[in-house]
Amino acid sequence: MFAVDFLNNILWSYVVIFGLLGVGIYFTIQTGFVQFRYVIEMVRVAFEKSPIQQPGEKPISSFKSFCIGSATRIGTGNLAGVAVAVTLGGPGAVFWMWIVALLGGATSFIESTLAQVYKTKDQDKPGAYRGGPAYYITKGLNNKWLGITVAILSAFTFGLVFSSVQSNTITAAFESAFGLNTVVVGIILVALTGFIIYGGVHRIANVTSAIVPFMALFYIVVALFVLITNIQHFPAVISLIVSSAFGLEQAIGGGIGAAIMHGVRRGLFSNEAGMGSTPNAAATAHVSHPAKQGFMQTLGVYFDTLIVCTATAFIILVSTDVYMSGNYEGINLLQAALSSQIGEWANTFIAIAIFLFAFSSIIGSYYYGETNLQFFNKEKRFLHVYRFATMVFVMIGSVVGLGFVWEIADLFMALTTIINLTAIALLGSVAFKVLRDYEVQRKRGLNPTFNPTKLDIKNTESWDVKIENEQQKVS
Repeated sequence: MFAVDFLNNILWSYVVIFGLLGVGIYFTIQTGFVQFRYVIEMVRVAFEKSPIQQPGEKPISSFKSFCIGSATRIGTGNLAGVAVAVTLGGPGAVFWMWIVALLGGATSFIESTLAQVYKTKDQDKPGAYRGGPAYYITKGLNNKWLGITVAILSAFTFGLVFSSVQSNTITAAFESAFGLNTVVVGIILVALTGFIIYGGVHRIANVTSAIVPFMALFYIVVALFVLITNIQHFPAVISLIVSSAFGLEQAIGGGIGAAIMHGVRRGLFSNEAGMGSTPNAAATAHVSHPAKQGFMQTLGVYFDTLIVCTATAFIILVSTDVYMSGNYEGINLLQAALSSQIGEWANTFIAIAIFLFAFSSIIGSYYYGETNLQFFNKEKRFLHVYRFATMVFVMIGSVVGLGFVWEIADLFMALTTIINLTAIALLGSVAFKVLRDYEVQRKRGLNPTFNPTKLDIKNTESWDVKIENEQQKVS
């Protein structure tokens, strides 16, 4: 653990933080603040119908792709992750989570757009696609070995390590709420995970598109109730968050550094902008133009951090006695805080909520891992081994300590983020070109379609066949 802690301190104190903020600022300026200018367009695209597909094809819709991405975003990071950030970095960590989300909106747009540009057809599933960092590094940067490296790293990080984090939080919540043995809960999780992941991407998409909207809406309703009943404390909570991020007392005590580090860590784990995970989901969508999925995933960043994470932070910080006691950590802090607001049934509610949040993250993260595995090895036997390994890591996460799984997750998250940020910074000009093409078509009142030849973008074989969807005037 000493080596892991040492590496995490180096990577997160210097490399990842400056990389995320620097790349986010660069993309924000170069795209003309795309994450703010196109909020209405993001909502419009979310309800747009998919292009016409060929007979026998079963494409993943833009909305279902969005739900796969949201399933992994809206998970442990939004509940336990926020609690960990507040515990270790103070209330100011929440402010830096917001900053990561606002700048990360532009980063998410770039990486998800690139995933669409360089996606490839899934040979085993007509009408389906795969893509992500390994694909756009190989095709866009013409660097196959780096593509394979990031694919191996991503397969281990997303499908295995992240799954153990999610299962760890589920078992901790169920142990606290119901007194259930963590081994028993782990076995149940393994069985459910196996049932879903052996059903393929369509089963994953169907499950996440059903779970994500329901669980997020229900959690937000409860959070709104807490907000309304404590509305008089809202200004004080916001003031506490901002002052803790910049205050003199925090500067003297080194608290600003802790707030920034833990805020950025948990913010990245929550919204995943720049990590290279969400592009794996973005590439699956069947859309007429790559920028559309860029908009969709940017909307996901906002929904994840600015709404769901903020709701969690308010529940914790308004419960002063619980938060200041120092007797709780992780998901148990949120359970105790919510119980102080709405009664003991909150323990049960959070346990069920975290199950839905985190379980959808397990199957979403698994799909990310499978996509990267398929990039460098398409043999069925390796896929079966990987599925078995995923279930093993779900079981391991269920029984080991909280600190261990988070530290391991932080390390591998840092490594994948560094490679991905470097790649999208080098490929940014391609995404800028795609965005300008989209803007030109929309100004003409058209439903944008993508022609990579006109933009002089190569290695885009999935777009070489013209989408059979005539441009029509859109409102």
